[in-house]
Amino acid sequence: MMGVEKYDGSRPPPTGKYVVLGGLIFLVGFVCAFRVVPPAHAGVVTTFGSVAPETLSSGLHIVYPWSQIINFKLKTQLLDSENVVPTQEGLNVELDVAVLFHLDPKGVRDLYLTLGEDYVEVLVRPELASAVRGLTSEQSAKALYTSGRRVIQTHLFDELQTKFSKRGLLLEDVLLKAIKLPSLLTDAIELKAQAEQDAARMEFVLTKEEQEAKRKTVEADGIAKFQHIVSEGISPQLLQWKGIEATEKLAESKNAKLVIVGNSDNNLPVLLSAPTGGGGGGAAFDS
Repeated sequence: MMGVEKYDGSRPPPTGKYVVLGGLIFLVGFVCAFRVVPPAHAGVVTTFGSVAPETLSSGLHIVYPWSQIINFKLKTQLLDSENVVPTQEGLNVELDVAVLFHLDPKGVRDLYLTLGEDYVEVLVRPELASAVRGLTSEQSAKALYTSGRRVIQTHLFDELQTKFSKRGLLLEDVLLKAIKLPSLLTDAIELKAQAEQDAARMEFVLTKEEQEAKRKTVEADGIAKFQHIVSEGISPQLLQWKGIEATEKLAESKNAKLVIVGNSDNNLPVLLSAPTGGGGGGAAFDS
Protein backbone atom coordinates (compact mmCIF):
# COMPACT_ATOMS: atom_id res chain seq x y z
CA MET A 1 0.00 0.00 0.00
CA MET A 2 1.30 3.40 -0.98
CA GLY A 3 2.05 5.87 1.77
CA VAL A 4 0.35 9.26 1.99
CA GLU A 5 2.68 12.25 1.50
CA LYS A 6 2.48 14.64 4.35
CA TYR A 7 2.11 18.45 3.71
CA ASP A 8 5.14 20.48 4.71
CA GLY A 9 3.97 23.83 6.09
CA SER A 10 7.29 25.57 5.30
CA ARG A 11 6.54 25.46 1.59
CA PRO A 12 3.60 27.19 -0.11
CA PRO A 13 1.01 24.93 -1.62
CA PRO A 14 1.34 24.32 -5.38
CA THR A 15 -1.71 26.48 -6.16
CA GLY A 16 -0.06 29.47 -4.47
CA LYS A 17 2.54 29.70 -7.21
CA TYR A 18 -0.14 30.22 -9.80
CA VAL A 19 -1.81 32.84 -7.70
CA VAL A 20 1.43 34.78 -7.35
CA LEU A 21 2.14 34.43 -11.06
CA GLY A 22 -1.37 35.56 -11.94
CA GLY A 23 -1.02 38.54 -9.65
CA LEU A 24 2.21 39.58 -11.28
CA ILE A 25 0.66 39.29 -14.73
CA PHE A 26 -2.32 41.36 -13.64
CA LEU A 27 -0.06 43.99 -12.12
CA VAL A 28 2.06 44.24 -15.24
CA GLY A 29 -1.04 44.43 -17.44
CA PHE A 30 -2.57 47.07 -15.22
CA VAL A 31 0.55 49.19 -15.41
CA CYS A 32 0.84 48.70 -19.16
CA ALA A 33 -2.73 49.85 -19.61
CA PHE A 34 -1.68 53.39 -18.73
CA ARG A 35 -0.23 55.13 -21.78
CA VAL A 36 1.00 58.69 -22.28
CA VAL A 37 0.67 60.58 -25.55
CA PRO A 38 3.42 63.27 -25.70
CA PRO A 39 2.54 66.96 -26.04
CA ALA A 40 1.66 68.17 -29.55
CA HIS A 41 1.02 64.60 -30.70
CA ALA A 42 -1.99 62.53 -31.66
CA GLY A 43 -2.12 58.80 -30.95
CA VAL A 44 -3.63 56.14 -33.19
CA VAL A 45 -4.60 52.96 -31.29
CA THR A 46 -4.22 49.62 -33.07
CA THR A 47 -5.31 46.28 -31.63
CA PHE A 48 -4.45 43.07 -33.49
CA GLY A 49 -4.54 44.84 -36.85
CA SER A 50 -7.66 46.91 -36.26
CA VAL A 51 -7.55 50.68 -35.83
CA ALA A 52 -9.63 52.43 -33.19
CA PRO A 53 -12.15 54.93 -34.57
CA GLU A 54 -10.91 57.75 -32.35
CA THR A 55 -7.42 59.17 -31.97
CA LEU A 56 -5.93 60.03 -28.60
CA SER A 57 -4.95 63.56 -27.66
CA SER A 58 -1.94 64.52 -25.55
CA GLY A 59 -2.01 63.21 -21.99
CA LEU A 60 -2.62 60.01 -19.97
CA HIS A 61 -4.93 57.32 -21.35
CA ILE A 62 -6.01 53.79 -20.41
CA VAL A 63 -6.00 51.23 -23.22
CA TYR A 64 -5.75 47.48 -23.48
CA PRO A 65 -2.29 46.28 -22.51
CA TRP A 66 -1.98 44.44 -25.79
CA SER A 67 -2.92 47.51 -27.84
CA GLN A 68 -0.32 49.67 -29.54
CA ILE A 69 -0.32 53.46 -29.76
CA ILE A 70 1.33 55.10 -32.78
CA ASN A 71 2.11 58.76 -32.12
CA PHE A 72 2.00 61.37 -34.87
CA LYS A 73 3.64 64.77 -34.39
CA LEU A 74 1.33 67.74 -34.78
CA LYS A 75 4.06 70.40 -34.66
CA THR A 76 5.16 72.36 -37.71
CA GLN A 77 7.49 70.33 -39.89
CA LEU A 78 10.05 71.60 -42.40
CA LEU A 79 10.95 69.66 -45.52
CA ASP A 80 13.82 70.81 -47.76
CA SER A 81 13.93 69.67 -51.35
CA GLU A 82 16.70 70.29 -53.88
CA ASN A 83 15.45 69.89 -57.44
CA VAL A 84 17.09 70.00 -60.87
CA VAL A 85 14.27 71.02 -63.20
CA PRO A 86 13.96 72.27 -66.79
CA THR A 87 12.81 75.76 -67.77
CA GLN A 88 10.64 76.82 -70.68
CA GLU A 89 13.75 76.91 -72.90
CA GLY A 90 14.82 73.44 -71.79
CA LEU A 91 17.67 74.66 -69.56
CA ASN A 92 18.26 72.78 -66.32
CA VAL A 93 18.23 74.90 -63.17
CA GLU A 94 18.75 73.99 -59.53
CA LEU A 95 15.79 74.98 -57.39
CA ASP A 96 15.98 74.76 -53.59
CA VAL A 97 12.48 74.69 -52.11
CA ALA A 98 11.20 74.18 -48.57
CA VAL A 99 7.66 73.59 -47.30
CA LEU A 100 6.23 74.18 -43.84
CA PHE A 101 3.27 72.00 -42.87
CA HIS A 102 1.61 70.21 -39.97
CA LEU A 103 -0.88 67.40 -39.53
CA ASP A 104 -4.58 68.01 -39.06
CA PRO A 105 -5.53 66.25 -35.78
CA LYS A 106 -8.88 65.26 -37.29
CA GLY A 107 -7.22 63.55 -40.24
CA VAL A 108 -4.47 61.60 -38.46
CA ARG A 109 -6.39 58.28 -38.46
CA ASP A 110 -7.16 58.43 -42.19
CA LEU A 111 -3.59 59.49 -42.92
CA TYR A 112 -2.31 56.43 -41.06
CA LEU A 113 -4.70 54.13 -42.92
CA THR A 114 -3.86 55.52 -46.37
CA LEU A 115 -0.22 56.60 -46.10
CA GLY A 116 1.21 55.07 -42.96
CA GLU A 117 3.86 56.55 -40.73
CA ASP A 118 6.23 57.42 -43.60
CA TYR A 119 3.81 59.93 -45.12
CA VAL A 120 6.57 62.48 -45.80
CA GLU A 121 8.39 60.21 -48.25
CA VAL A 122 5.18 58.73 -49.64
CA LEU A 123 3.26 61.96 -50.24
CA VAL A 124 4.95 65.24 -49.31
CA ARG A 125 8.29 64.91 -51.09
CA PRO A 126 6.96 63.42 -54.38
CA GLU A 127 4.12 65.94 -54.63
CA LEU A 128 6.53 68.82 -54.01
CA ALA A 129 8.97 67.62 -56.67
CA SER A 130 6.16 67.10 -59.19
CA ALA A 131 4.67 70.54 -58.59
CA VAL A 132 8.05 72.27 -58.89
CA ARG A 133 8.86 70.52 -62.16
CA GLY A 134 5.46 71.33 -63.63
CA LEU A 135 5.64 75.03 -62.80
CA THR A 136 9.23 75.71 -63.84
CA SER A 137 8.62 74.20 -67.25
CA GLU A 138 6.14 77.04 -67.86
CA GLN A 139 8.59 79.80 -66.87
CA SER A 140 11.58 81.21 -68.71
CA ALA A 141 15.02 81.20 -67.13
CA LYS A 142 15.02 84.99 -66.83
CA ALA A 143 11.65 84.95 -65.08
CA LEU A 144 12.96 82.43 -62.57
CA TYR A 145 15.90 84.71 -61.86
CA THR A 146 13.79 87.86 -61.48
CA SER A 147 10.04 88.35 -61.16
CA GLY A 148 9.01 84.73 -61.71
CA ARG A 149 10.15 83.66 -58.26
CA ARG A 150 7.07 85.10 -56.59
CA VAL A 151 4.78 83.63 -59.23
CA ILE A 152 6.21 80.14 -58.74
CA GLN A 153 6.02 80.45 -54.97
CA THR A 154 2.35 81.46 -55.10
CA HIS A 155 1.38 78.75 -57.58
CA LEU A 156 3.25 76.11 -55.60
CA PHE A 157 1.40 77.06 -52.45
CA ASP A 158 -2.00 76.92 -54.15
CA GLU A 159 -1.34 73.56 -55.81
CA LEU A 160 0.17 71.84 -52.77
CA GLN A 161 -2.43 73.22 -50.39
CA THR A 162 -5.20 71.56 -52.40
CA LYS A 163 -3.42 68.20 -52.53
CA PHE A 164 -2.28 68.18 -48.90
CA SER A 165 -5.63 69.17 -47.39
CA LYS A 166 -7.29 66.12 -48.95
CA ARG A 167 -4.86 63.82 -47.11
CA GLY A 168 -4.93 65.38 -43.65
CA LEU A 169 -1.99 67.79 -43.98
CA LEU A 170 -2.22 71.56 -43.59
CA LEU A 171 0.26 73.61 -45.61
CA GLU A 172 1.64 76.73 -43.89
CA ASP A 173 4.09 78.18 -46.38
CA VAL A 174 6.28 77.46 -49.40
CA LEU A 175 9.78 78.93 -49.35
CA LEU A 176 11.75 79.41 -52.56
CA LYS A 177 15.20 79.47 -50.98
CA ALA A 178 17.59 79.50 -53.93
CA ILE A 179 17.69 79.33 -57.73
CA LYS A 180 20.94 78.45 -59.47
CA LEU A 181 21.13 79.00 -63.22
CA PRO A 182 24.00 78.10 -65.56
CA SER A 183 26.81 80.63 -65.10
CA LEU A 184 26.74 81.86 -68.71
CA LEU A 185 23.02 82.52 -68.51
CA THR A 186 23.38 84.28 -65.17
CA ASP A 187 26.08 86.58 -66.56
CA ALA A 188 23.96 87.40 -69.62
CA ILE A 189 20.93 88.24 -67.49
CA GLU A 190 22.98 90.43 -65.17
CA LEU A 191 24.56 92.31 -68.09
CA LYS A 192 21.17 92.94 -69.62
CA ALA A 193 19.78 94.12 -66.31
CA GLN A 194 22.76 96.47 -65.89
CA ALA A 195 22.22 97.88 -69.37
CA GLU A 196 18.54 98.50 -68.61
CA GLN A 197 19.49 100.29 -65.39
CA ASP A 198 22.02 102.47 -67.24
CA ALA A 199 19.40 103.37 -69.86
CA ALA A 200 16.89 104.26 -67.17
CA ARG A 201 19.48 106.39 -65.36
CA MET A 202 20.39 108.24 -68.57
CA GLU A 203 16.72 108.88 -69.29
CA PHE A 204 16.38 110.34 -65.81
CA VAL A 205 19.40 112.62 -66.37
CA LEU A 206 18.01 113.84 -69.71
CA THR A 207 14.62 114.52 -68.17
CA LYS A 208 16.26 116.47 -65.37
CA GLU A 209 18.30 118.55 -67.83
CA GLU A 210 15.18 119.33 -69.86
CA GLN A 211 13.40 120.49 -66.74
CA GLU A 212 16.40 122.65 -65.77
CA ALA A 213 16.45 124.21 -69.24
CA LYS A 214 12.75 125.02 -68.96
CA ARG A 215 13.35 126.56 -65.55
CA LYS A 216 16.13 128.78 -66.87
CA THR A 217 13.94 129.85 -69.80
CA VAL A 218 11.15 130.85 -67.44
CA GLU A 219 13.65 132.69 -65.23
CA ALA A 220 15.12 134.58 -68.22
CA ASP A 221 11.64 135.57 -69.40
CA GLY A 222 10.88 136.91 -65.94
CA ILE A 223 14.07 138.97 -65.83
CA ALA A 224 13.41 140.38 -69.31
CA LYS A 225 9.87 141.37 -68.37
CA PHE A 226 11.13 143.00 -65.18
CA GLN A 227 13.75 145.01 -67.05
CA HIS A 228 11.16 146.08 -69.60
CA ILE A 229 8.78 147.27 -66.90
CA VAL A 230 11.56 149.13 -65.07
CA SER A 231 12.87 150.78 -68.25
CA GLU A 232 9.41 152.04 -69.13
CA GLY A 233 8.99 153.52 -65.65
CA ILE A 234 12.29 155.53 -65.74
CA SER A 235 11.81 158.74 -67.75
CA PRO A 236 14.43 161.47 -68.53
CA GLN A 237 12.61 163.80 -66.16
CA LEU A 238 12.97 161.25 -63.33
CA LEU A 239 16.66 160.87 -64.02
CA GLN A 240 17.12 164.66 -64.04
CA TRP A 241 15.23 164.97 -60.78
CA LYS A 242 17.38 162.29 -59.14
CA GLY A 243 20.47 164.15 -60.39
CA ILE A 244 19.26 167.38 -58.82
CA GLU A 245 18.65 165.61 -55.52
CA ALA A 246 22.17 164.17 -55.55
CA THR A 247 23.65 167.59 -56.40
CA GLU A 248 21.76 169.22 -53.55
CA LYS A 249 23.10 166.67 -51.08
CA LEU A 250 26.65 167.29 -52.26
CA ALA A 251 26.18 171.03 -52.06
CA GLU A 252 24.95 170.79 -48.49
CA SER A 253 28.13 169.08 -47.30
CA LYS A 254 30.72 171.23 -45.42
CA ASN A 255 33.57 170.56 -47.82
CA ALA A 256 34.78 173.50 -49.97
CA LYS A 257 33.44 173.25 -53.53
CA LEU A 258 33.67 175.01 -56.86
CA VAL A 259 30.30 175.19 -58.62
CA ILE A 260 30.14 175.33 -62.45
CA VAL A 261 26.70 175.94 -63.87
CA GLY A 262 25.77 174.00 -67.04
CA ASN A 263 25.23 175.68 -70.39
CA SER A 264 21.86 174.05 -71.24
CA ASP A 265 18.60 173.13 -69.61
CA ASN A 266 19.48 169.46 -69.40
CA ASN A 267 22.89 169.88 -67.75
CA LEU A 268 23.29 169.79 -64.01
CA PRO A 269 25.71 171.95 -62.02
CA VAL A 270 29.18 170.47 -61.60
CA LEU A 271 30.78 170.52 -58.18
CA LEU A 272 34.54 170.60 -57.86
CA SER A 273 36.31 170.14 -54.56
CA ALA A 274 38.55 173.03 -53.60
CA PRO A 275 42.29 172.35 -53.25
CA THR A 276 43.25 171.35 -49.72
CA GLY A 277 47.00 171.63 -50.03
CA GLY A 278 49.77 172.76 -52.23
CA GLY A 279 49.40 170.97 -55.47
CA GLY A 280 46.61 169.08 -57.04
CA GLY A 281 43.18 170.07 -58.04
CA GLY A 282 39.97 168.43 -57.07
CA ALA A 283 38.08 165.80 -58.98
CA ALA A 284 35.39 166.89 -61.41
CA PHE A 285 31.93 165.29 -61.84
CA ASP A 286 30.52 165.62 -65.35
CA SER A 287 26.83 165.71 -65.82
